[in-house]
Amino acid sequence: MNWKQVPLGPLQTNCYLLLNEHKECLIFDPGGEGNKLLTLLAKEALQPLAILLTHAHFDHIGAVDDVREHFNIPVYLHKNEAKWLLDANLNGSSRFGFDVQAKAPADKLLDAEQTLRIGDFKLQVFETPGHSPGSVSYYSQETEAVCAGDTLFMESIGRTDLRGGNHNQLLQSIHDKLLTLPENTLVLPGHGPVTSVENEMDSNPFLHGFS
Repeated sequence: MNWKQVPLGPLQTNCYLLLNEHKECLIFDPGGEGNKLLTLLAKEALQPLAILLTHAHFDHIGAVDDVREHFNIPVYLHKNEAKWLLDANLNGSSRFGFDVQAKAPADKLLDAEQTLRIGDFKLQVFETPGHSPGSVSYYSQETEAVCAGDTLFMESIGRTDLRGGNHNQLLQSIHDKLLTLPENTLVLPGHGPVTSVENEMDSNPFLHGFS
């Protein structure tokens, strides 16, 4: 299995594809430009099995409808943001001059940390609130990578000035859930370059001195 990073949408949010040898994939955070993403999937002859959202801010959900309708696949989202897909005020799009709303709610609501098995894929779901109340991170032990959404970036952290954000909660999530992963774990952030747990432990100025 391996990952592919695809920046999409007005904020160039990182969408990720987790691929297996059978040309199946999981889609994480399809943030926009649905036609571009569908074209890529067709070109690579990939068969998506599900859409998994790290959270429901508008820049992470813009292509949900396009992909879900095209492939008839389920959308996974934490229950704390169940209403956000359908509400431009909750998902933040109205604040930035957009009107992003999905046509239907998520198909699968995550209500606890758990192991997800979708086809041949196995993921650990960690609740990592702080950037938003329903933020989750998806860890693939097989690929030694965690899809962290906007919780942790290369030498930075997610903003906490949006609805439901909490700075101390965010730092706690990072320390308790992400920095406890093996140091060689790749961190796949919602924006910017891929980093690693080791790099963030050593170089992230926001994490030093927190306990």
